[in-house]
Amino acid sequence: MKTYFEVNVNRYVPEKEFVVCRPASLNYPKDHAVMFVTEEYMDKADALLDCKNCLVFWPEKIQVPEKIANRHAVVQCTSAKNGYCAFYRDNQITYYPPKEEFEVAGGAYIAKTAVIGKDCTILPGAYIGGETEIGDNCYIGTGTRLVGEVHIGNRVIIRENTVVGADGLSTDRDEEGRALTMPQFGGVVIEDDVQIGALTVICRGAIDNTVLKRGAKIDSSAFISHNVVVGEDTFIVGETIMFGSSSTGRQSFLSGNSTIRNGRHIGDKAMVGMGAVVVGDVGDGAVVKGNPAK
Repeated sequence: MKTYFEVNVNRYVPEKEFVVCRPASLNYPKDHAVMFVTEEYMDKADALLDCKNCLVFWPEKIQVPEKIANRHAVVQCTSAKNGYCAFYRDNQITYYPPKEEFEVAGGAYIAKTAVIGKDCTILPGAYIGGETEIGDNCYIGTGTRLVGEVHIGNRVIIRENTVVGADGLSTDRDEEGRALTMPQFGGVVIEDDVQIGALTVICRGAIDNTVLKRGAKIDSSAFISHNVVVGEDTFIVGETIMFGSSSTGRQSFLSGNSTIRNGRHIGDKAMVGMGAVVVGDVGDGAVVKGNPAK
């Protein structure tokens, strides 16, 4: 399992003595990780019993169950998410794609450690980072940038000047009003037969991956933020924005210039009208429009 940093938790909980070395979420808990639990996701806190020796930031108003306190180093704070972000700031931990050795092939810049399948078309001016894996029969357009950990399936089309794997902006304010940013450790997974239009940005996950499932079609000039999951055979029309941790089911349709608020889910075969602003979950098969979408 990948190690990103090494910090002893006794700095935060003096009676505990172990090292944490990676981020993790309640969706995918890992040993020796840094995690946080917010009040709205307290029903998922039992996931902490599936891992051990973690540094956990916990809301100060909610009592920590003894079985969790015994298993981990728990820090109670006003904002668990801000405590998690401050951990990285205070320990000067960042996670940016490194400068890599590359080769020029057909005018494209391809890092030496990138893995590229058979019969791919990669046009001049593209940049393929060293943590990228590309399947067979893919098309990577001019000016496309694949940075960080990017896993691409077969028969994927990524049109010109699209960026996949860039950091999303996950920033709050500390108690003094200064910016407090969450480093982005996740990757991007693009499954088979996905198509992505020109000038689109697909951000890598903050902790877990951003995922575009099989057959999804993303139009030009869309923005897919960190931790988004786009369901199978979903269509997303141009200039649509999906904010962090939002998701769709299978065969959803998001019309042009629509906006999906962070954490909201669009159900299977649901349709979001042009220019709609979605602030709540949308059920399977529903049609919504307007601002707020109804």
